[in-house]
Amino acid sequence: MALGNPYQAYQQNSVTTASPGDLTLMLYNGCLKFITLAKKAIQEDNIQEKNTNLIKAQKIIQELMVTLNMDVGVSKDLMSLYDYLNRRLIEANLKSDLAILEEVEGFVTDFRNTWKEVVQLNRQKQFSQNGQA
Repeated sequence: MALGNPYQAYQQNSVTTASPGDLTLMLYNGCLKFITLAKKAIQEDNIQEKNTNLIKAQKIIQELMVTLNMDVGVSKDLMSLYDYLNRRLIEANLKSDLAILEEVEGFVTDFRNTWKEVVQLNRQKQFSQNGQA
């Protein structure tokens, strides 16, 4: 039996065993990665690579939109922001506009950093509750 790529196996395992909070963090990190790759492709005038990476970033934003719990009040605001970011990614792709990508990158970085804090606070809360039980 042939062994597959150990890195791919690790990645697959980390996704399948991640908490919902960690999965959201992975989505934000993936979006930032694809925006960075698209910016590099624009600078190198590689239209295909730019397009491929911006479509991947858009798909991540769309996934974040689909997974919002609309019963939570803040979700309506997030939906509007995600919709805006998705439209800006489309515009950046059409115009090969680095400034738009910088703007989107700033929003996604803020979302990621905030979400990272939420995940850490939630873990601390669970740990302290389990320690007192």
